[in-house]
Amino acid sequence: MDLIQSLGFSELYAQVASLLSTFFAWFPYWGPVFLGYLFHHQWMHYVQGRYIARVNWIMLEIKLPKEIHKTPLAMEIMLNSLYQMSAKIVWWDKYWKGKVKDWFSLEMVSIEGNVKFFIRTGAFYKNVIEAQLYAQYPDIEIHEVPDYTRYVDYRGKEGDWEMISTEYALTKEDAYPIKTYVDYGMDKEGVKEEFKIDPLTSIIEYLGSIGKDEQIWIQILVQSASKRHKITSGKKKGQMGNWQDEGKEIIDELTKRNEKTPEGTPSFKMMLTTKGENEIIAAVERNMGKFGFDCGIRAAYFGKKDKADFSHIKALGGLLRPFTTFNLNGFKGGDQTYGWDFPWQDYDKTRLTWKKLDMFEAYKQRSWFHLPRKLKPFVLTTEELATIFHFPGGVAQTPTFGRIPSRKSEAPVNLPV
Repeated sequence: MDLIQSLGFSELYAQVASLLSTFFAWFPYWGPVFLGYLFHHQWMHYVQGRYIARVNWIMLEIKLPKEIHKTPLAMEIMLNSLYQMSAKIVWWDKYWKGKVKDWFSLEMVSIEGNVKFFIRTGAFYKNVIEAQLYAQYPDIEIHEVPDYTRYVDYRGKEGDWEMISTEYALTKEDAYPIKTYVDYGMDKEGVKEEFKIDPLTSIIEYLGSIGKDEQIWIQILVQSASKRHKITSGKKKGQMGNWQDEGKEIIDELTKRNEKTPEGTPSFKMMLTTKGENEIIAAVERNMGKFGFDCGIRAAYFGKKDKADFSHIKALGGLLRPFTTFNLNGFKGGDQTYGWDFPWQDYDKTRLTWKKLDMFEAYKQRSWFHLPRKLKPFVLTTEELATIFHFPGGVAQTPTFGRIPSRKSEAPVNLPV
């Protein structure tokens, strides 16, 4: 104590002692709350992890015929069925059994330039998904295959693979739509393949451009949308609403329909909206009429260390640009594995290595809504999802885009026996 006083630290010592005394004096009040929160967090992590681990996950590969004359509306109808599969979870199942909302992964993959379509789902939904796909695309083939991610053993610095990965987010609020197949005129039947403009072809062409010892993975994780938006006006102010409630607030703000004059009479500012604002209002209203999914999208490039091409950093960053509009919505890069700006932020690339391993594991686990990598989802409607993930027709001429050699048909009924 004499040494502390001689060094002039007596006042500091007294303040620290006072803080510690107050800290422990109030522990019986805040301690149980903190420990209860910590226990709840760890318990939910445990029971949800146990529940997810018990799900029998399967991978369905969809092989396409040479000719597909369906518009993306066919995929939109199929996606509607995925929305209907998500049932409400009661509190007992949620907190004791760890049950989580069902989710699916729509995936486009290039393995050494060979482009493939996959859907990852629980085995419980296999028959339903197959039935819905065959109903819309009777000439496709669906096969249950091993998970392709098991064949890449990424180990960071010590492994044989290099990895580049990025996760995507929307540029605006969920209710604003991205540029969809309707905007590209793909909702019209009977258009010849050479006149179609399919934004997905640029992605497929990119996927088919890689070579030996390279892979590109794209996954779109979907589950029915939850209520995350806090309502800021109207009778439900302060309550939690869905993305459609957010859309109503956007329309109210653009039309100024809730504004009042000092006398309390309605304002006529809504009559002064511009043509561009009217187009935005119409687009948001049309979007609100669709089923909405909570989504997460990530992409990853893998290359053997002697073959890895780091120009894919730019390619992955602009991968979803065909679906972006400046006046409505689009995609921007979220978290990524490109590194940091200054060398002292990650001197020996240890942080970057851990980040890559984390994102690699998240991809394998199809994790976005739950641990090990829980992120904030964004909402895409069935129309928006069908724009990003559908089966293209002959407009996609990528040589390495594998298709079924011939169209299958039944034998004529009048053949002689």
